[in-house]
Amino acid sequence: MSASSPDLAEIAASISALRTEMADIRARLTALEVGPKPQAAVPAAPKKIVLDEELIAVISAAVAAYLGKKPHIRQIQLIGSPAWGMQGRVTIQASHVLSGASF
Repeated sequence: MSASSPDLAEIAASISALRTEMADIRARLTALEVGPKPQAAVPAAPKKIVLDEELIAVISAAVAAYLGKKPHIRQIQLIGSPAWGMQGRVTIQASHVLSGASF
């Protein structure tokens, strides 16, 4: 054998080092795939929203402008629904003029 060719002991050591490194990479990949254990979700207490007189006046003015007469507001109830935001996005998207280009 020539002096530049690796001997059997060097090859075995390299293979052993590669196996150790692959085991370490496999363990880190498994840890990333599994991720941290999820904690039990604690329901957040609902926020208490206080409606001040200024906000009620603004709502009253908006309703008056829409109806054309001064409304008698008896109750204001906040509703947390994604439907309002969705409808707003639909309206905005529908207002865009699309050219007749083919896709």
